[in-house]
Amino acid sequence: MKSFQKLFIVSILCSIYLTINAAEPIVKVTADHTDWVYKLNEKVKFKISVEQDGKALNAVKVQYEIGHEKMTPTLKKDLLFKDTNAEIDGGTMNVPGFLRCKATVDLEGKKYEGLATAAFEPEKIQPTTTMPDDFMSFWQKAMADNTKVPMDVKMELMPNRCNDKVNVYQVNLQNWKTGMRLYGVLCVPKVPGKYPAALQVPGAGVRPYNGDVKLAEQGVITFQIGIHGIPINLDPIVYENLRWGALDNYPSFNMDNRDNYYYKHVYLGCIRANDFICSLPEFDGTNLMVYGGSQGGALSIVTAALDKRVKALSCFYPALCDLNGYASGRAGGWPHLFNKEEFRSPEKIETSRYYDVVNFARLINVPGFYTWGYNDLTCPPTSIYSAYNVINAPKTLFVLKEAGHKGEPEMYSKQWDYMLSFF
Repeated sequence: MKSFQKLFIVSILCSIYLTINAAEPIVKVTADHTDWVYKLNEKVKFKISVEQDGKALNAVKVQYEIGHEKMTPTLKKDLLFKDTNAEIDGGTMNVPGFLRCKATVDLEGKKYEGLATAAFEPEKIQPTTTMPDDFMSFWQKAMADNTKVPMDVKMELMPNRCNDKVNVYQVNLQNWKTGMRLYGVLCVPKVPGKYPAALQVPGAGVRPYNGDVKLAEQGVITFQIGIHGIPINLDPIVYENLRWGALDNYPSFNMDNRDNYYYKHVYLGCIRANDFICSLPEFDGTNLMVYGGSQGGALSIVTAALDKRVKALSCFYPALCDLNGYASGRAGGWPHLFNKEEFRSPEKIETSRYYDVVNFARLINVPGFYTWGYNDLTCPPTSIYSAYNVINAPKTLFVLKEAGHKGEPEMYSKQWDYMLSFF
Protein backbone atom coordinates (compact mmCIF):
# COMPACT_ATOMS: atom_id res chain seq x y z
CA MET A 1 0.00 0.00 0.00
CA LYS A 2 1.36 3.39 -0.94
CA SER A 3 2.25 5.81 1.83
CA PHE A 4 -0.40 8.38 0.87
CA GLN A 5 -3.07 5.64 0.97
CA LYS A 6 -1.95 4.61 4.45
CA LEU A 7 -1.99 8.24 5.54
CA PHE A 8 -5.50 8.69 4.12
CA ILE A 9 -6.82 5.59 5.92
CA VAL A 10 -5.18 6.63 9.20
CA SER A 11 -6.73 10.10 8.95
CA ILE A 12 -10.18 8.60 8.31
CA LEU A 13 -9.81 6.25 11.29
CA CYS A 14 -8.67 9.12 13.50
CA SER A 15 -11.66 11.18 12.40
CA ILE A 16 -14.03 8.32 13.20
CA TYR A 17 -12.36 7.80 16.59
CA LEU A 18 -12.61 11.47 17.48
CA THR A 19 -16.25 11.60 16.37
CA ILE A 20 -17.16 8.55 18.44
CA ASN A 21 -15.24 9.75 21.50
CA ALA A 22 -16.18 13.42 21.34
CA ALA A 23 -17.66 14.66 24.57
CA GLU A 24 -21.37 15.37 24.66
CA PRO A 25 -22.27 19.05 24.34
CA ILE A 26 -22.96 20.77 27.66
CA VAL A 27 -25.58 23.49 28.06
CA LYS A 28 -24.66 25.62 31.05
CA VAL A 29 -27.11 27.95 32.75
CA THR A 30 -26.10 30.02 35.78
CA ALA A 31 -27.52 32.95 37.72
CA ASP A 32 -25.57 36.15 38.27
CA HIS A 33 -25.44 35.76 42.07
CA THR A 34 -22.85 33.23 43.10
CA ASP A 35 -25.23 31.50 45.52
CA TRP A 36 -28.28 31.94 43.22
CA VAL A 37 -30.13 33.62 46.12
CA TYR A 38 -32.03 36.91 45.73
CA LYS A 39 -34.15 39.32 47.70
CA LEU A 40 -37.80 39.77 46.78
CA ASN A 41 -38.22 42.09 43.77
CA GLU A 42 -34.50 41.89 43.00
CA LYS A 43 -33.88 41.10 39.35
CA VAL A 44 -31.95 38.02 38.30
CA LYS A 45 -29.90 37.61 35.14
CA PHE A 46 -29.27 34.16 33.72
CA LYS A 47 -26.17 33.31 31.71
CA ILE A 48 -26.28 30.60 29.05
CA SER A 49 -23.37 28.94 27.27
CA VAL A 50 -22.91 25.83 25.14
CA GLU A 51 -19.64 23.91 25.26
CA GLN A 52 -18.17 20.77 23.77
CA ASP A 53 -14.77 19.31 24.62
CA GLY A 54 -14.11 22.38 26.73
CA LYS A 55 -14.68 24.79 23.84
CA ALA A 56 -17.55 27.22 23.42
CA LEU A 57 -19.90 26.57 20.49
CA ASN A 58 -20.94 29.61 18.50
CA ALA A 59 -23.70 30.16 15.95
CA VAL A 60 -26.04 27.69 17.64
CA LYS A 61 -29.74 28.18 18.24
CA VAL A 62 -30.84 28.05 21.88
CA GLN A 63 -34.41 27.88 23.06
CA TYR A 64 -34.93 29.10 26.60
CA GLU A 65 -37.88 29.43 28.94
CA ILE A 66 -38.33 31.11 32.31
CA GLY A 67 -41.00 30.58 34.94
CA HIS A 68 -41.79 29.54 38.49
CA GLU A 69 -40.66 25.95 39.05
CA LYS A 70 -43.16 23.31 37.86
CA MET A 71 -45.46 26.04 36.57
CA THR A 72 -46.18 27.01 32.95
CA PRO A 73 -43.27 29.21 31.75
CA THR A 74 -44.07 32.90 31.51
CA LEU A 75 -41.40 33.50 28.87
CA LYS A 76 -40.24 31.39 25.92
CA LYS A 77 -37.74 32.63 23.34
CA ASP A 78 -35.24 31.51 20.73
CA LEU A 79 -31.71 32.84 20.85
CA LEU A 80 -29.03 32.58 18.17
CA PHE A 81 -25.59 32.57 19.71
CA LYS A 82 -23.23 35.01 18.03
CA ASP A 83 -20.71 34.85 20.83
CA THR A 84 -19.56 32.32 23.43
CA ASN A 85 -22.40 33.02 25.86
CA ALA A 86 -25.51 35.07 26.41
CA GLU A 87 -26.97 36.94 29.36
CA ILE A 88 -30.73 37.36 29.62
CA ASP A 89 -33.03 39.19 31.99
CA GLY A 90 -34.84 36.64 34.13
CA GLY A 91 -37.22 38.97 35.92
CA THR A 92 -37.98 38.65 39.62
CA MET A 93 -40.46 37.36 42.21
CA ASN A 94 -42.45 39.35 44.75
CA VAL A 95 -43.22 36.31 46.92
CA PRO A 96 -40.75 33.75 48.31
CA GLY A 97 -40.07 30.95 45.85
CA PHE A 98 -37.97 29.76 42.93
CA LEU A 99 -37.60 31.06 39.39
CA ARG A 100 -36.15 28.65 36.84
CA CYS A 101 -34.46 29.16 33.48
CA LYS A 102 -34.13 26.15 31.20
CA ALA A 103 -32.15 26.26 27.97
CA THR A 104 -32.34 23.65 25.20
CA VAL A 105 -30.10 23.08 22.18
CA ASP A 106 -30.87 20.74 19.28
CA LEU A 107 -27.67 19.43 17.72
CA GLU A 108 -27.82 16.82 14.99
CA GLY A 109 -31.30 15.76 16.03
CA LYS A 110 -30.48 15.35 19.73
CA LYS A 111 -31.61 17.72 22.46
CA TYR A 112 -29.34 18.93 25.26
CA GLU A 113 -30.62 20.86 28.26
CA GLY A 114 -29.30 22.95 31.10
CA LEU A 115 -31.03 24.87 33.86
CA ALA A 116 -30.53 27.17 36.80
CA THR A 117 -33.02 27.97 39.54
CA ALA A 118 -32.89 31.26 41.40
CA ALA A 119 -34.07 31.31 45.01
CA PHE A 120 -36.04 34.29 46.31
CA GLU A 121 -35.88 34.41 50.12
CA PRO A 122 -36.57 30.65 50.41
CA GLU A 123 -36.30 30.77 54.20
CA LYS A 124 -39.64 32.63 54.17
CA ILE A 125 -41.59 30.01 52.19
CA GLN A 126 -44.53 28.77 54.22
CA PRO A 127 -46.73 25.70 53.57
CA THR A 128 -50.16 25.87 52.02
CA THR A 129 -51.40 22.73 53.77
CA THR A 130 -52.83 22.79 57.28
CA MET A 131 -52.79 20.24 60.08
CA PRO A 132 -56.11 18.54 60.91
CA ASP A 133 -57.31 19.00 64.49
CA ASP A 134 -57.25 15.24 65.04
CA PHE A 135 -53.90 14.66 63.32
CA MET A 136 -52.10 13.34 66.40
CA SER A 137 -55.04 11.30 67.68
CA PHE A 138 -55.36 9.68 64.24
CA TRP A 139 -51.73 8.58 64.25
CA GLN A 140 -51.64 7.64 67.93
CA LYS A 141 -54.57 5.30 67.38
CA ALA A 142 -52.97 3.87 64.23
CA MET A 143 -49.72 3.15 66.10
CA ALA A 144 -51.59 1.66 69.07
CA ASP A 145 -53.56 -0.62 66.74
CA ASN A 146 -50.33 -1.69 65.05
CA THR A 147 -48.82 -2.86 68.34
CA LYS A 148 -51.62 -5.42 68.54
CA VAL A 149 -50.30 -7.15 65.42
CA PRO A 150 -47.60 -9.68 66.45
CA MET A 151 -44.22 -8.86 64.90
CA ASP A 152 -43.58 -12.55 64.06
CA VAL A 153 -39.92 -11.99 63.13
CA LYS A 154 -38.28 -14.24 60.56
CA MET A 155 -34.52 -13.90 59.98
CA GLU A 156 -32.32 -15.61 57.42
CA LEU A 157 -28.53 -15.27 57.35
CA MET A 158 -27.20 -14.38 53.90
CA PRO A 159 -23.65 -15.86 53.94
CA ASN A 160 -22.77 -14.50 50.49
CA ARG A 161 -23.30 -10.94 51.75
CA CYS A 162 -21.50 -11.26 55.08
CA ASN A 163 -17.88 -10.22 55.53
CA ASP A 164 -15.30 -10.49 58.28
CA LYS A 165 -16.85 -7.54 60.18
CA VAL A 166 -20.61 -7.78 59.52
CA ASN A 167 -23.34 -10.39 59.47
CA VAL A 168 -26.12 -9.73 56.95
CA TYR A 169 -29.67 -11.07 57.26
CA GLN A 170 -32.86 -10.91 55.28
CA VAL A 171 -35.62 -10.09 57.76
CA ASN A 172 -39.38 -10.03 57.44
CA LEU A 173 -41.94 -8.91 59.99
CA GLN A 174 -45.69 -8.59 60.29
CA ASN A 175 -47.00 -5.06 59.95
CA TRP A 176 -50.43 -3.41 59.89
CA LYS A 177 -52.46 -6.63 59.71
CA THR A 178 -51.97 -10.34 60.18
CA GLY A 179 -50.27 -11.86 57.15
CA MET A 180 -48.92 -8.58 55.78
CA ARG A 181 -45.12 -8.61 55.75
CA LEU A 182 -42.38 -5.99 55.75
CA TYR A 183 -38.98 -7.05 54.34
CA GLY A 184 -35.55 -5.60 54.94
CA VAL A 185 -31.80 -6.20 55.21
CA LEU A 186 -30.25 -6.23 58.67
CA CYS A 187 -26.50 -5.69 59.09
CA VAL A 188 -24.99 -6.37 62.52
CA PRO A 189 -21.34 -5.98 63.58
CA LYS A 190 -19.82 -9.39 64.35
CA VAL A 191 -17.84 -8.38 67.43
CA PRO A 192 -20.05 -8.99 70.49
CA GLY A 193 -21.25 -5.80 72.14
CA LYS A 194 -23.91 -3.12 72.28
CA TYR A 195 -24.25 -0.83 69.26
CA PRO A 196 -26.17 2.24 68.08
CA ALA A 197 -28.58 1.66 65.20
CA ALA A 198 -29.79 3.34 62.02
CA LEU A 199 -32.99 2.69 60.09
CA GLN A 200 -32.60 3.32 56.35
CA VAL A 201 -35.92 4.07 54.68
CA PRO A 202 -36.32 3.72 50.91
CA GLY A 203 -36.76 6.05 48.00
CA ALA A 204 -39.72 5.56 45.68
CA GLY A 205 -39.96 2.60 43.36
CA VAL A 206 -39.83 -1.18 43.46
CA ARG A 207 -36.40 -2.78 43.79
CA PRO A 208 -34.16 -5.24 45.64
CA TYR A 209 -32.01 -4.11 48.58
CA ASN A 210 -28.46 -4.85 49.69
CA GLY A 211 -28.29 -3.26 53.14
CA ASP A 212 -25.87 -0.64 54.44
CA VAL A 213 -22.81 -2.79 55.12
CA LYS A 214 -20.46 0.20 55.00
CA LEU A 215 -22.08 1.92 57.98
CA ALA A 216 -22.32 -1.38 59.87
CA GLU A 217 -18.56 -1.76 59.46
CA GLN A 218 -18.26 1.45 61.50
CA GLY A 219 -19.97 -0.22 64.45
CA VAL A 220 -23.61 0.64 63.72
CA ILE A 221 -26.53 -1.78 63.38
CA THR A 222 -28.30 -0.93 60.11
CA PHE A 223 -31.74 -2.01 58.97
CA GLN A 224 -32.67 -1.12 55.39
CA ILE A 225 -36.33 -1.73 54.58
CA GLY A 226 -38.63 -1.85 51.58
CA ILE A 227 -42.26 -0.77 51.76
CA HIS A 228 -44.12 -3.12 49.42
CA GLY A 229 -43.99 -6.43 51.33
CA ILE A 230 -41.66 -8.08 48.79
CA PRO A 231 -38.55 -10.18 49.52
CA ILE A 232 -35.35 -8.22 48.89
CA ASN A 233 -33.49 -10.75 46.70
CA LEU A 234 -35.86 -11.80 43.92
CA ASP A 235 -35.12 -11.97 40.20
CA PRO A 236 -34.89 -8.39 38.83
CA ILE A 237 -37.73 -9.06 36.38
CA VAL A 238 -40.12 -9.49 39.32
CA TYR A 239 -39.50 -5.96 40.52
CA GLU A 240 -39.75 -4.60 36.99
CA ASN A 241 -43.08 -6.34 36.42
CA LEU A 242 -44.49 -5.05 39.71
CA ARG A 243 -43.19 -1.56 39.06
CA TRP A 244 -45.09 -1.25 35.80
CA GLY A 245 -47.93 -3.57 36.78
CA ALA A 246 -49.60 -4.05 40.16
CA LEU A 247 -47.63 -1.29 41.90
CA ASP A 248 -47.70 1.29 39.12
CA ASN A 249 -48.73 4.67 40.58
CA TYR A 250 -48.98 3.23 44.11
CA PRO A 251 -48.81 6.71 45.77
CA SER A 252 -52.37 7.32 44.57
CA PHE A 253 -53.85 4.01 45.82
CA ASN A 254 -56.97 4.44 48.02
CA MET A 255 -56.41 8.15 48.50
CA ASP A 256 -60.14 8.72 48.89
CA ASN A 257 -59.95 7.23 52.39
CA ARG A 258 -57.46 8.26 55.05
CA ASP A 259 -57.69 4.85 56.77
CA ASN A 260 -56.95 2.84 53.63
CA TYR A 261 -54.47 5.10 51.84
CA TYR A 262 -51.38 3.20 50.66
CA TYR A 263 -48.96 5.20 52.77
CA LYS A 264 -50.70 4.30 56.03
CA HIS A 265 -49.07 0.87 56.19
CA VAL A 266 -45.83 2.44 54.90
CA TYR A 267 -45.61 5.01 57.71
CA LEU A 268 -46.56 2.39 60.29
CA GLY A 269 -44.03 0.01 58.78
CA CYS A 270 -41.24 2.44 59.63
CA ILE A 271 -42.35 2.40 63.28
CA ARG A 272 -42.57 -1.40 63.17
CA ALA A 273 -39.02 -1.54 61.81
CA ASN A 274 -37.89 0.43 64.85
CA ASP A 275 -39.80 -2.01 67.08
CA PHE A 276 -37.63 -4.72 65.59
CA ILE A 277 -34.38 -2.78 65.99
CA CYS A 278 -35.20 -2.06 69.63
CA SER A 279 -35.81 -5.78 70.23
CA LEU A 280 -32.29 -6.74 69.12
CA PRO A 281 -29.97 -7.77 71.97
CA GLU A 282 -27.08 -5.99 70.18
CA PHE A 283 -28.85 -2.58 70.22
CA ASP A 284 -27.56 -0.19 72.89
CA GLY A 285 -31.13 0.83 73.70
CA THR A 286 -30.61 4.56 73.18
CA ASN A 287 -28.94 5.76 69.98
CA LEU A 288 -31.32 5.37 67.04
CA MET A 289 -31.19 7.39 63.82
CA VAL A 290 -33.32 7.29 60.66
CA TYR A 291 -32.11 8.30 57.20
CA GLY A 292 -33.15 8.28 53.55
CA GLY A 293 -33.66 10.31 50.38
CA SER A 294 -36.65 11.45 48.31
CA GLN A 295 -39.51 9.20 49.47
CA GLY A 296 -36.97 8.06 52.06
CA GLY A 297 -36.38 11.69 53.04
CA ALA A 298 -40.11 12.00 53.65
CA LEU A 299 -40.17 8.78 55.66
CA SER A 300 -37.22 10.00 57.73
CA ILE A 301 -39.18 13.06 58.83
CA VAL A 302 -42.37 11.05 59.40
CA THR A 303 -40.58 8.42 61.49
CA ALA A 304 -38.68 10.96 63.59
CA ALA A 305 -41.91 12.85 64.23
CA LEU A 306 -43.99 9.82 65.28
CA ASP A 307 -41.40 7.69 67.07
CA LYS A 308 -39.85 9.24 70.16
CA ARG A 309 -37.17 6.53 70.21
CA VAL A 310 -35.53 8.25 67.23
CA LYS A 311 -32.80 10.62 68.39
CA ALA A 312 -31.70 12.12 65.04
CA LEU A 313 -32.40 12.02 61.31
CA SER A 314 -30.68 12.56 57.98
CA CYS A 315 -32.81 13.64 55.06
CA PHE A 316 -32.07 14.09 51.34
CA TYR A 317 -34.56 16.11 49.21
CA PRO A 318 -37.77 14.90 50.91
CA ALA A 319 -40.84 14.02 48.84
CA LEU A 320 -44.52 14.30 49.85
CA CYS A 321 -44.16 17.90 51.07
CA ASP A 322 -46.95 20.45 50.66
CA LEU A 323 -48.74 18.15 48.24
CA ASN A 324 -51.54 20.53 47.34
CA GLY A 325 -49.33 23.53 46.65
CA TYR A 326 -50.54 23.37 43.06
CA ALA A 327 -53.97 24.59 44.14
CA SER A 328 -52.25 27.77 45.33
CA GLY A 329 -50.47 28.28 42.02
CA ARG A 330 -47.07 26.95 43.03
CA ALA A 331 -45.12 23.70 42.99
CA GLY A 332 -46.35 20.84 45.15
CA GLY A 333 -44.31 17.89 46.28
CA TRP A 334 -43.71 14.53 44.62
CA PRO A 335 -45.68 12.54 43.48
CA HIS A 336 -47.41 15.63 42.04
CA LEU A 337 -50.87 14.08 42.39
CA PHE A 338 -52.56 17.46 42.58
CA ASN A 339 -50.95 19.12 39.56
CA LYS A 340 -54.10 18.05 37.69
CA GLU A 341 -57.17 19.87 38.84
CA GLU A 342 -59.44 16.89 38.16
CA PHE A 343 -57.58 14.87 40.81
CA ARG A 344 -58.27 17.45 43.54
CA SER A 345 -61.39 15.93 44.99
CA PRO A 346 -62.29 17.05 48.55
CA GLU A 347 -61.72 13.49 49.80
CA LYS A 348 -58.21 13.23 48.35
CA ILE A 349 -57.20 16.66 49.57
CA GLU A 350 -58.48 15.84 53.05
CA THR A 351 -56.56 12.55 53.10
CA SER A 352 -53.39 14.30 51.98
CA ARG A 353 -53.41 16.48 55.10
CA TYR A 354 -52.87 13.39 57.27
CA TYR A 355 -49.91 12.25 55.17
CA ASP A 356 -48.29 15.51 54.10
CA VAL A 357 -44.71 15.64 55.40
CA VAL A 358 -45.19 19.30 56.33
CA ASN A 359 -47.49 18.30 59.18
CA PHE A 360 -44.96 15.79 60.50
CA ALA A 361 -42.17 18.36 60.17
CA ARG A 362 -44.08 20.59 62.59
CA LEU A 363 -43.61 17.88 65.24
CA ILE A 364 -39.88 17.23 64.84
CA ASN A 365 -37.98 17.77 68.09
CA VAL A 366 -34.68 15.99 67.36
CA PRO A 367 -31.64 17.27 65.45
CA GLY A 368 -31.38 16.57 61.75
CA PHE A 369 -29.18 16.91 58.68
CA TYR A 370 -30.92 18.07 55.49
CA THR A 371 -29.62 18.47 51.95
CA TRP A 372 -30.96 19.19 48.46
CA GLY A 373 -30.36 21.24 45.32
CA TYR A 374 -32.25 24.07 43.64
CA ASN A 375 -32.37 22.23 40.30
CA ASP A 376 -34.44 19.32 41.61
CA LEU A 377 -37.21 18.59 39.10
CA THR A 378 -38.72 15.74 41.13
CA CYS A 379 -38.96 17.19 44.62
CA PRO A 380 -39.27 20.95 44.03
CA PRO A 381 -37.36 23.08 46.54
CA THR A 382 -40.50 25.18 47.09
CA SER A 383 -42.21 22.11 48.54
CA ILE A 384 -39.13 21.07 50.52
CA TYR A 385 -38.71 24.48 52.14
CA SER A 386 -42.40 24.37 53.08
CA ALA A 387 -41.52 21.51 55.41
CA TYR A 388 -38.02 22.57 56.41
CA ASN A 389 -39.08 26.06 57.48
CA VAL A 390 -41.59 24.76 60.05
CA ILE A 391 -39.03 22.52 61.78
CA ASN A 392 -38.15 24.06 65.13
CA ALA A 393 -35.56 21.49 66.22
CA PRO A 394 -31.80 21.89 65.63
CA LYS A 395 -31.16 21.48 61.91
CA THR A 396 -28.12 21.45 59.66
CA LEU A 397 -28.74 22.39 56.01
CA PHE A 398 -26.37 21.78 53.13
CA VAL A 399 -27.60 23.22 49.82
CA LEU A 400 -25.75 22.24 46.66
CA LYS A 401 -27.47 24.70 44.37
CA GLU A 402 -26.71 23.02 41.02
CA ALA A 403 -27.84 19.58 42.21
CA GLY A 404 -30.94 17.93 40.83
CA HIS A 405 -32.72 14.87 42.17
CA LYS A 406 -29.56 12.93 42.80
CA GLY A 407 -27.27 12.43 45.74
CA GLU A 408 -23.98 14.11 44.88
CA PRO A 409 -20.62 13.14 46.44
CA GLU A 410 -20.47 16.37 48.46
CA MET A 411 -23.89 15.59 49.94
CA TYR A 412 -22.92 12.08 50.95
CA SER A 413 -19.66 13.31 52.45
CA LYS A 414 -21.49 15.85 54.63
CA GLN A 415 -24.09 13.25 55.61
CA TRP A 416 -21.42 10.68 56.48
CA ASP A 417 -19.65 13.15 58.77
CA TYR A 418 -22.94 14.10 60.43
CA MET A 419 -24.02 10.51 61.03
CA LEU A 420 -20.66 9.44 62.44
CA SER A 421 -20.66 12.44 64.76
CA PHE A 422 -24.01 11.24 66.11
CA PHE A 423 -22.88 7.67 66.63
